[in-house]
Amino acid sequence: MDLIDKAKNFVSEKIANMEKPEATITDVDLKGIGFNGVDFHAKVSVKNPYSVPIPIMEIDYVLKSATRVIASGRIPDPGSIKANDSTMLDVPVKVPHSVLVSLVRDIGGDWDVDYTLELGLIIDIPVIGNITIPLSYSGEYKLPTLSDLWKGGKEEEKKEEEEEKEDPSKVVEI
Repeated sequence: MDLIDKAKNFVSEKIANMEKPEATITDVDLKGIGFNGVDFHAKVSVKNPYSVPIPIMEIDYVLKSATRVIASGRIPDPGSIKANDSTMLDVPVKVPHSVLVSLVRDIGGDWDVDYTLELGLIIDIPVIGNITIPLSYSGEYKLPTLSDLWKGGKEEEKKEEEEEKEDPSKVVEI
């Protein structure tokens, strides 16, 4: 084995054993219903083990219900991940009303919609280049009843305001 092959093997082993950024989807919430559709927001916690900030190149997302894609998109240049820290990202997902109408057949007797959100967090690690951190989150959204719509969801707004007051520096709007 010559010197170049030894160098390649050494570098490959070091990169393979190197600590890498980690991410998890902590929550998916309904943020609002408007004329253009329904807005969901996914909260993503990203841990950066490096002593320098890492730029996020883009975030790709796909929202599925019963294996059907109901929303997909790409968020270009959403910011960066703080050095030696965890960063909370707020990833908006907009679902058009026309797609929601097709979901009516998926709603069972329990009045909920099962969903899966798939994210691809593309980050730029110095020297290595772009890597994608794949994330997936499954859950169900309980549809509001008529009485819920009349209340206006003010209890949820209060809860969100209290969470932001606790630590507003941890939430990064995209």
